[in-house]
Amino acid sequence: MKAIGYQQSLPISDTNSLINIEMPQPIATGRDLLVKVSAIAVNPVDYKIRQRVSPENGEIKVLGWDAVGEVVATGDSVTQFEPGDKVFYAGDLNRAGSNAEYQLVDERIVGHKPKSLNDAEAAALPLTAITAWEMLFEHLALEQQAPNSGEKSDDILLVVGAAGGVGSILLQLAKNITGATVIATASRESSKAWVEKLGADYIIDHTKPLKPQIEALGISQITHVASLNNTEAYFDTYIDLLAPFGKITIIDDPETLNVMKMKPKSLSLHIEFMFARSMFNAKDIAEQSALLNRVADLVDQGFIHTTIGKNIGSINADNLRAAHEELESGIAIGKIVLEGFE
Repeated sequence: MKAIGYQQSLPISDTNSLINIEMPQPIATGRDLLVKVSAIAVNPVDYKIRQRVSPENGEIKVLGWDAVGEVVATGDSVTQFEPGDKVFYAGDLNRAGSNAEYQLVDERIVGHKPKSLNDAEAAALPLTAITAWEMLFEHLALEQQAPNSGEKSDDILLVVGAAGGVGSILLQLAKNITGATVIATASRESSKAWVEKLGADYIIDHTKPLKPQIEALGISQITHVASLNNTEAYFDTYIDLLAPFGKITIIDDPETLNVMKMKPKSLSLHIEFMFARSMFNAKDIAEQSALLNRVADLVDQGFIHTTIGKNIGSINADNLRAAHEELESGIAIGKIVLEGFE
């Protein structure tokens, strides 16, 4: 089967940073599905692992943690899927990724693809939807409500870095199935238009001091923060802005945070890593399958829209290098997807 991988950690400008390869087609056993991959999305985790994890002994590592495809075979313990099912999922960091024609994936972290989306549109969703869902409902513990019930709560959610992949789905979930008031940060006009479209109640500029902009809104004190990038730079501001017993959840990798500054307000800090369940075979690993099916239902009901930013063509090394390069630049809006193998 065709695949794209790498043998050593190299700058993305190097043509060997990602290469086209041929690999044996895997065989499904146990609770695994064998999925014929039709579309993928690229995430920051892809380039971070490419930069930091060099394969040993000349082996080739295949990246990719967003996929849509068709189940073509199942292991003997599979109960939730059968050949012919169209699925979407983010996969498992411990295993070969989705930058390949065929991939093995545990059924407990797989959802049925939204029927109303094409493959490329659906590929934009899994990793970021899982991340956003776990941030909102497991870490920040926001209360879910019926879609568009119109009931407002006292929760004030600040989303920093809202125009990226995670922010693009998190805004929609917060707007449609919580009662929170949502403040999103964006700096460029294109980013501001994007987050407004996705449901932000207020938009402020993260290149300027946050506190005076929020105070100028004339609303209640911040109760929850979803920090999607540059947490270290904003951490003291979050502590200043949050109401007592407020919550912060982060997905980036700050080198140092003085968490004891949070003590006077009895704040809590939560670190979201959507691979935790699959990496450690958590007892509730199947929650990811249920979560993805819930997201698919919300999509098909018209409450959640794809967060695709651009489709850059077929799945090959040249296009994947271009996707990595754009993500590394930090200017991507929405998700970058690729579709079909040449």
